[in-house]
Amino acid sequence: MLTYFAFFIVACIFLVKSSDYLLKSLTKIASFFRINEFTIGFILMAVSTSLPELFVGIVAALNNQPLFSVGNVIGSNIMDLTIVIGIVTILARGIKIKSKIIKKDLIYMLLIVFAPVVLMVDHYFWAIFRVKVPAGISRIDGAILILIFAFYIWSLFKQEKLFRKTMPRTNHFHIVKYFFYFILSFIFLIGSAKAVVEYATLLSIEMALPPLLIGLFIIALGTSLPELMFETKAVLAGHEEMAVGDLIGSVIANSTLVLGVTAIITPIVGNALVFVSSTLFMILVAFIFLTFAESDKGLSWKEGMSMILLYLFFVILETYIMSLSG
Repeated sequence: MLTYFAFFIVACIFLVKSSDYLLKSLTKIASFFRINEFTIGFILMAVSTSLPELFVGIVAALNNQPLFSVGNVIGSNIMDLTIVIGIVTILARGIKIKSKIIKKDLIYMLLIVFAPVVLMVDHYFWAIFRVKVPAGISRIDGAILILIFAFYIWSLFKQEKLFRKTMPRTNHFHIVKYFFYFILSFIFLIGSAKAVVEYATLLSIEMALPPLLIGLFIIALGTSLPELMFETKAVLAGHEEMAVGDLIGSVIANSTLVLGVTAIITPIVGNALVFVSSTLFMILVAFIFLTFAESDKGLSWKEGMSMILLYLFFVILETYIMSLSG
């Protein structure tokens, strides 16, 4: 088991590093085409930092283990909204959000994270009208989630014109190098995602733990590192709103794009109790984060600390629920 865990850690490191290089190359490519800071922060960065979750989801679904992806998505979102934003807030000594657009997108985030849990349990609702709907997240549900993601991206592009600040442009000589980095890091990202799922499966068997629990805690820890790295760098450089933009986009991309693609490949059916409880907790922390962010004072270091403590409570709660469900 220790050998499997060691290889799993190495695979996670490669996953994070390849994602980081892909992120850097995409940023340089975007700056070459004079894409503004808003688009890079809210769209490109958010999707890019969700690439580990996306590739883990694709590989897990192809291996007929979609619950790894479900656990990873929910666990990553909860980590982003507690551990990551908590650490970032403490390092920045508080985050104050002034943009009304960002505050509006926070509300979108809260509404969108409801979508997966509704689709997971909607068969109970349709049963009242004697309409048969597959349990869990079906391929149709996956398509709905991707459409929600597409609508969100479209709404972001409508807001882009309000932000004029652009990133420094990459010259023609260096753009070739960054395209090469992009292709190479993309290949490593696929390989490391495959290794993460493979060794997570072996750990699940050795530790006699359900795939959902492995995804919630172990895989989510590795795939949340890109968000932590980027958002930490952003706030230390004085780009607090870019950090929050990355957080919003990552949570939405995980809840819609990642789960949607996974469900289209392999429909998701699993332990409804654990899924619903962890998703409801995700909604709860999203609401708490929204309440802190929307206040005039913003997030203080004390509130950042409380978000970290919320994650510890989640670990205890979910472990207890898992023991009840067998």
